[in-house]
Amino acid sequence: MEQKQSLKILVVSAEVVPFAKSGGLADVAGSLPQVLAAKGNDVRIVMPRYREITQEMHYITDFPVQMDWRRETCIIRRSQIGCNSKGETKEIPVYFVDSYHYFDREGMYCHLDDGERFAFFCKAVLHMLPKINFQPDVIHCNDWHTGPITFLLKHKFKTDPFYKNIATVFTIHNLQYQGNYSKDILKVFDIDESYFNPEQLEFYGRFSFIKTGILYADVINAVSETYAKEIQTPEFGELLDGVLRKRSKDLYGIVNGIGAEQFNPNSDPMIYKNYDVNHIELKKDNKHGLQKEAGLPLKDVPLIGLVHRLVEQKGLDLIIDVFDELMNFDVQFVVLGLGDLYYERMFKKLQEKYPDKVAAFFEFNEALAHKIYAGADIFLMPSRFEPCGLGQLISLKYGTIPIVRAVGGLVDTIQDFNLGTATGNGFVFEEYSPEAFFQAVKRCLSIYNDRKDLWDNLVKSALTSDYSWDKQAEKYIHLFRLATEKNKLKIFQESCKI
Repeated sequence: MEQKQSLKILVVSAEVVPFAKSGGLADVAGSLPQVLAAKGNDVRIVMPRYREITQEMHYITDFPVQMDWRRETCIIRRSQIGCNSKGETKEIPVYFVDSYHYFDREGMYCHLDDGERFAFFCKAVLHMLPKINFQPDVIHCNDWHTGPITFLLKHKFKTDPFYKNIATVFTIHNLQYQGNYSKDILKVFDIDESYFNPEQLEFYGRFSFIKTGILYADVINAVSETYAKEIQTPEFGELLDGVLRKRSKDLYGIVNGIGAEQFNPNSDPMIYKNYDVNHIELKKDNKHGLQKEAGLPLKDVPLIGLVHRLVEQKGLDLIIDVFDELMNFDVQFVVLGLGDLYYERMFKKLQEKYPDKVAAFFEFNEALAHKIYAGADIFLMPSRFEPCGLGQLISLKYGTIPIVRAVGGLVDTIQDFNLGTATGNGFVFEEYSPEAFFQAVKRCLSIYNDRKDLWDNLVKSALTSDYSWDKQAEKYIHLFRLATEKNKLKIFQESCKI
């Protein structure tokens, strides 16, 4: 059987672990390239160089980028992340788009000129390629920050032979975040106003980064099969469902994976005690360690964990609505996260109301997150919507049983526990209501309290589940090849018109 040629892949993301992170996008952009590279592909990553990034890096080149009437200097720096390929350590180049004007400031996002900042990033990424002598087969664009790259390649760079064979895959990690800005951004991109219409770049009177990515990518990907279907409906489509339905033939869904070594209770240096499926009794040591660190009594009661951005999407209002009823049970609750001030205040009040049962941490703390995944018995994820979700995958890896709502990637990864057949790997509810959520919680607690044999089997099943990147990376490689074929076909069709 003929072996397929390896691909040259450029992964473009606004955040990448271990350099900068605000959410799951960074985890995906940091871990997927490692598996792609381990499979023999030439993978490079590019991201902005924010002030908070302190890792050592080296100057590569610099060049001007035209931004409307003025020029801004772009400096390209380079670092790397390592991956293991056939027993050998391999380095993946990570390029940083550096600009003192746009990125040397506090915080990655939420600046008044974010549209202009990421316009600069998109343009700089494309101008960078010939200067670093890298001509990718495919550019993997991630989320709204990178959407315009797909248009620029098709319309601004298509006459340059260096770029014409480069295909694009655009992955939607969360359709709610769209990057919609004033029409003035057209000048920054040097895009003719004729493109600013509802069938192309205009979105309710604004220029939409994410709509641009959806319209002009060769292939579109969402981070789970169910989410790919959901976003084509008015309920989940964030006003873009019509655009997505038009491109449904090019829309796919691939569930995210997690780093097999990054989240491994048998070797994780951040947790209190390592354990595996053959030593599940050691998980209790992690529970006791978490109880001590959280200031909770050392008791063998169900310990419920929550590690999320504290935002409405995560279904936190359901938890708050049933919290007093939940506290009627002999349970403990630990929450870690940052987000909306409303939710931080609510969980702070609940901690004050139930000091022996509730511990709340409002911070970004990767080590504590791992300790909660390892030390908790139950993990809550009652999301309003969830494109993929990594929390439920990580919790399974640590033998912590998730309670989730039947949406997005949660549907694709968590099967409801069936008492009759003793099958399933979590507890699932469908209706977005406090009653439906609380019924799932009670079912879970009853198994924990009354059927230790079934609970231990659940934990063992979770610990042996495989949601690593290996299989998912193969699906991405298939999409990348599909994108290159589609791009070649478009080039051929255009040449026939001439």
